This record gives sequence, C-alpha cells and structure tokens, in this order.
Amino acid sequence: MALDPDLTALRALGGFFVLHTGEPPHGPLPTLARAYAARHAERNGEARADPIILRVRKVATSMRAPESRVAVSIAHQGLVARLWAVALGCAVLYDRVPDLDPGLLRWDPEGAAPDELWLTEVRALPAGAIDDVVREGHLVPLAAALRERFRTSERLLWGNAGSALMGATRQLDRWARAQGRTDLGERARALAVELLAHPDLSGTLDPATLRRRSCCLYYRVPGGGVCGDCCFDRPPRH
Repeated sequence: MALDPDLTALRALGGFFVLHTGEPPHGPLPTLARAYAARHAERNGEARADPIILRVRKVATSMRAPESRVAVSIAHQGLVARLWAVALGCAVLYDRVPDLDPGLLRWDPEGAAPDELWLTEVRALPAGAIDDVVREGHLVPLAAALRERFRTSERLLWGNAGSALMGATRQLDRWARAQGRTDLGERARALAVELLAHPDLSGTLDPATLRRRSCCLYYRVPGGGVCGDCCFDRPPRH
C-alpha cells in the first residue's frame, strides 16, 4: 500500500504512532536538523535558542527531575520512541517508510508528551530503509548532540533506543492481535530483530528476556519506579 499524504493508517494505532503532516498550524517550529546542529550554530554567533536544551528543561520541570541526567534520559527516550513508532508503524502497515529527514521534521520542544512532530513533505522509501531513516538519520546525531551538551552516557542513550524500539514493537503486536492480524505483529517483530542486530543496538537488551542492560533513570523521578523492561527488579538505593 502506498503512503498517503496524511499517513492516515497510523491513526488506528493510537496517538503515540500518529505523525502530523504539513506545516504546524500554530506557526513555525524548529526542524530536528536545526535541533541537532544548534550548538554549532551558537558557536558561530547565531543567536538561537537551543531546542534540545529547551526540551530537557521542559522535562526537568514537568517531572521534577532531581538532576539533569535524568531529564536528559527521559527527554531522549520520548523523542526516540516517537521516531521508532512512526517508522515501524508505516513499515508494517504500508510496507513503506516516510523519509524522516531531520530537515523535513518540525518539532515542538516545549510541547506536551508525546513529542509533537510534523513532517512537512511525505516522500516514500522502501521499508528496508528504516535503519537508515531512524538510527542513522536521527539516533546518531541526537546522541552526539546530547553527549556534547550534557556529557550523557552513550550506553544509556543506546539502551534507551533499544528499549524504545521494543516498546513500539510490543504495542504494534498487541494491536495486531486485537485486530486478528497476527501477520502484522510477526512483521513488526521481524523488523525489530533486524534493527537490533546493528552494532549500535546489539547488546542493549538481554536476548532471553528482552530486558534492557542499562537504566533510563526514571526511578530517580519523585514517585517514579522501575520500568517493565528495567535491568533492576526494584529501584536502587540512592
């Protein structure tokens, strides 16, 4: 099935998978390309707010994160999960993925969760391009930007990416079973296996349990606990 201009098939999967198309209705927003490169732009004397720092501050305030690394991790996980969900949902339902070039994706860094994204032009790519579209196109530059700004652990970031991929896969699988389309769930799981084989993601999850081998630090948030795939059985002592 060809991608339609509004990616309407994604709506059946729920809001977490939906991708807005066209320009944001409430005015211009930064592209993710600008977000990844904002630090470089500032160093060259351009007076711009850094969208990534704005997002981390937004998360820190809304979740009362006790330290910046917690807000960084949760902000990262939220954006990465949205990118995986959109791409994986399209690959399963359309057998195509949209070109999610960071220059085509507008992002509201101060919006509510889940992250609001607008794809300004829908261009179809083969489903097999999903690794290039998400991991290479976004996860690599996003991780580099966060390490530069906050000195974040690379292991934590790739752990977040592996966890987010499996989270989207599980949601797709549950939806497919509810619809009596187990073939779509099998397709999602097969794609996830291929994606997790890349060296950046390989080893982020335990192959037997699919629990992650690093912690996203959510337990550090007031009232937070351990996630369903956490490497810990209970929150560590501070």
